[in-house]
Amino acid sequence: MIKVAGVALITALVGYCIYAVAETRIDVRPAVTPIGTSSSDGESFAWFYDPGDRAVYVCRTSKAAAAAVECKGKATLP
Repeated sequence: MIKVAGVALITALVGYCIYAVAETRIDVRPAVTPIGTSSSDGESFAWFYDPGDRAVYVCRTSKAAAAAVECKGKATLP
């Protein structure tokens, strides 16, 4: 009787472990994709698409502030 109960308990634990591992989900967020760039009179722009937020971002830099990059523009897609 004890052997049967032990085997049933071990089987239930193994089944639960398999279920728990199968239900574990890894949250993988897709990378931001560059759409395009534009440059004119020392001003440079780049557009990026974020599929996780379904948003388009625009980043700007200029010759006057060569190390500074602004990415304040954002538009969420429907």
